[in-house]
Amino acid sequence: MLTPPPFRGSRTSTRLELRSLERGDQVALHSYRSLDEVCRYIYSEPLTLDEVATRLEGPWSKSHVEAPGQGLTLGVQRRVEGDLVGDVLLQWVSDRDRSGEIGWVFSPAVRGRGYATEAAHRLLHVAFDEWALHRVVARVDARNEASLRLCERLGLREEARLLDNEWFKGSWSSEVDFALLDEEWREWHRRSDVDRVACPPPEPS
Repeated sequence: MLTPPPFRGSRTSTRLELRSLERGDQVALHSYRSLDEVCRYIYSEPLTLDEVATRLEGPWSKSHVEAPGQGLTLGVQRRVEGDLVGDVLLQWVSDRDRSGEIGWVFSPAVRGRGYATEAAHRLLHVAFDEWALHRVVARVDARNEASLRLCERLGLREEARLLDNEWFKGSWSSEVDFALLDEEWREWHRRSDVDRVACPPPEPS
C-alpha cells in the first residue's frame, strides 16, 4: 500500500494559505459551520461550538491519512488578513485505484471573491503532485450552482447526473459527479491561462 505522505507545514497560493486546523480555530469555524445556508448541500448539520471542538480533537486534527476512507481537512486562511474563511477536504478513496475526492466549505462572508476556486486548485496540487493520485472526483448536489461552476473552473469533467439518487435533508436530491485524471491535470497546466483562472491576483488594497 502506497500511503500518502503526511501534510507538514502549509501550502500557499496567491492570496491563501492551506494549513492544518488548530484548537484556536474553533470560533472561526463555528461562525460559518453553524449556518443553515452553509450546510444546506453538505452532509453536516449546523454545528455547535462543542461539536466543532469535538471535530478539532478528532477527524479534523489529522495531518496524515493511514487507510482508504480517511480524509485530510485543512483550514483556508487569507494570507494578508490572517483570518480563516473556509476549509477543504481531500479524501483518500482507494489505494489500488489511486483515487481521491475533494470538497470545500466556505464562509458566505467571502462569497464571490474566488477563494474557493483558488483553495481547491491548491488542494488539487496536493492530490496529484504530492499524493500521486490518478483520479480525483467531486460529488455535488445538483442544486448547488456555485459548486457546479467551481468544478468547471477547476477543469473537472462532468461525468454523470444521478437523478433523485438520495433522500437528503427532507427531499430527493440529484447528484452531479465530476472527475479529473492526472494526465488531464498536467495537460491543463500547460495552458497559459490556468494560473489566471484558478489563482487570481490579489485584490487591490
